[in-house]
Amino acid sequence: MADALNLSRTAKVALAAGVGIALMASAATARGLFDRNPEDLSRGYVVAESRYGNGTVSGPIRHRRLGPQVRLPGGTWEWCRRSCSETLRVETIDFWDSRQDGIPQECGIFGCLDLRF
Repeated sequence: MADALNLSRTAKVALAAGVGIALMASAATARGLFDRNPEDLSRGYVVAESRYGNGTVSGPIRHRRLGPQVRLPGGTWEWCRRSCSETLRVETIDFWDSRQDGIPQECGIFGCLDLRF
């Protein structure tokens, strides 16, 4: 009977360890999915394409202690918000088209969703 009890404890420990590993793996996946900057910044620059037919623009990026920055065509360094290419797009080629009540409207984690009724 003591052996059955020890086996039961071992099974509980193994089950708890398995659940813990599964939770850590799902947390890592979620962290990658909702990361602040999901794009590949290793090239050193980003390219933004207008959503309103205004062309494209590119800008270099730099990494700082608080996160990446993208340089606008005028030379100003802007902190990347959701993504560096989205920040570049909203602050340059779609500056006036992407404002709603003076606030820039960037695309979210699911891309650019247009809800029209």
